[in-house]
Amino acid sequence: MAEHPSPSTPALDCVLGFLRVLESGGGSAGIRPFLAEAFVLVEAPHLLAPEGSTRTLAAVLAGADQGTEVVADQAFSIRRTTCEGGRVAVEADWSATVLMDLPYWDRGETIRARTSSVFEVRDGRIVSQDSYDCYFRSGS
Repeated sequence: MAEHPSPSTPALDCVLGFLRVLESGGGSAGIRPFLAEAFVLVEAPHLLAPEGSTRTLAAVLAGADQGTEVVADQAFSIRRTTCEGGRVAVEADWSATVLMDLPYWDRGETIRARTSSVFEVRDGRIVSQDSYDCYFRSGS
């Protein structure tokens, strides 16, 4: 499990620690230390959320616990990172095993996406994440 960030934790280390906790299935208790009280997640429209979404910290934490019922064995293969001050851009390939039937995937299949996210980090905590996910349909 990744160490909890402190106000002096570099922005990239904070974001990569957050992703490692997601991979380990840390749920809300695991990701909470990485997220600021005012955290906001904005997801651009994608295959599973055609309208996109905007979620606050409370909704993200609730979703993190529910997510363990939907997927397992999450993995992020980082392709590239770019940092400027407290802003961190991450491009990654993401995959997970689906634990229930979803549109386009059956239970037991591997779900895959190419992701790009821009994180804003202040005082060792992530204050925002703008996420752009491109999911591959089953068999792609």
